Amino acid sequence: MKYHFKLHKEETGYWAECCELEGCMTEGDSLEKVIAACEEALSVYLYEPEEPGRVLPLPESAYDSQRDVIKIKVEPETAFAILLRNFRLESNMTQKQAAKRLGMRNIYSYQRLEKNSNPTLHIISKIHTVFPEVKLHYLFQ
Repeated sequence: MKYHFKLHKEETGYWAECCELEGCMTEGDSLEKVIAACEEALSVYLYEPEEPGRVLPLPESAYDSQRDVIKIKVEPETAFAILLRNFRLESNMTQKQAAKRLGMRNIYSYQRLEKNSNPTLHIISKIHTVFPEVKLHYLFQ
């Protein structure tokens, strides 16, 4: 999963804003520094959404060919958590309901999946079987 950042050059350096995530922006003295800052800003933004029930927009391929736009990769653990959380919220399910549908013993096991977890292949396969609508292909882009 890669989000897009629009780069802006100024006299003293650069600043960048995420095309898909409103309010996710950063700056740096050099191109290298602004790219590193984009990675950090994206991680913070995705890890701690401002609104608990908010579905985060997924990356859009429409930005792929735009000038002055760079792609910033999301760690697979974070991308997995976003996809699962978004699907649950869009399906109007509680964490407890999702855990039950996946056959988990308790809600805490499910909650770990919506935080930067590293799920086993067994869990990923189960999610794909129970929730085929989850767009797992985003993990590999």
